[in-house]
Amino acid sequence: MTSSDIGEAARTVLSTADARGKAAAGRAVATAWRDGGLAMPSRVTLPDRPARPAEPPLLSPHAMRKRKITAAPAGRIALLHAIAHIELNAVDLAWDAVARFPDAGFPRAYVDDWVRVADEESKHFLLLADRLEAMGSRYGAMPAHDGLWQAAEQTMDDPLARHAVVPLVLEARGLDVTPAMVAKLRSVGDDASADIFQIIYDDEIGHVAVGKRWFDYLCIQRGLEPVSTWQEIVRARFRGGVKPPFNVPAREAAGFSSAFYGPLGEEYEAARRDKR
Repeated sequence: MTSSDIGEAARTVLSTADARGKAAAGRAVATAWRDGGLAMPSRVTLPDRPARPAEPPLLSPHAMRKRKITAAPAGRIALLHAIAHIELNAVDLAWDAVARFPDAGFPRAYVDDWVRVADEESKHFLLLADRLEAMGSRYGAMPAHDGLWQAAEQTMDDPLARHAVVPLVLEARGLDVTPAMVAKLRSVGDDASADIFQIIYDDEIGHVAVGKRWFDYLCIQRGLEPVSTWQEIVRARFRGGVKPPFNVPAREAAGFSSAFYGPLGEEYEAARRDKR
């Protein structure tokens, strides 16, 4: 580890193009941080977009085909590839959160939290990449979409907006949809993939909790009311809407109550009815 502080080290991870190399570099940085080998982040210049491999090609989210979980491997491979791409984005998102906001006055516990999240996202990507290869495919073998990093670009100016959108909309959505994926994978006999998805789900509850903890911290610092502030930010900065149904027990376990997202879910349903 040649970097002297965690911000410089995060920039190295973000600048690593090879997918496995990025995940491995992230795990090494996390170990160095836990071992006391890196200082708190200094002000560093981060890329607006992280380095990525030449494959997969990136498409609009609307151009992606829907994936079906069946006993035949093709649909399961497509699902695993899509989730692997999400997890690789999550590696970059977590390291960006570590290093992008050194002037926000976060304590060391903030870095501890986001380094742990980054490390777990690397673990998830590597598990999925290994599983794809075991099934005769690889990460990069099919297109993926760029929606997650677009959300990062739209919240680079403000850590409050970043925490409102990335963990508390995008990662929270994973809590809603993953249990059904686990059940479907088990129903077609793919316990190996289901076990990986269960690991991801269990860890993601903690990731949403991290987002909520530091969103609340910033609201206190700025004298803002959390519920209405979150709703205002999401309406202004997230185009996709907050889509029900919600996994309320998992969200509650993360400290994220329905007072935040329930009204936006009702707005989503009302807008959908109006389009019929």
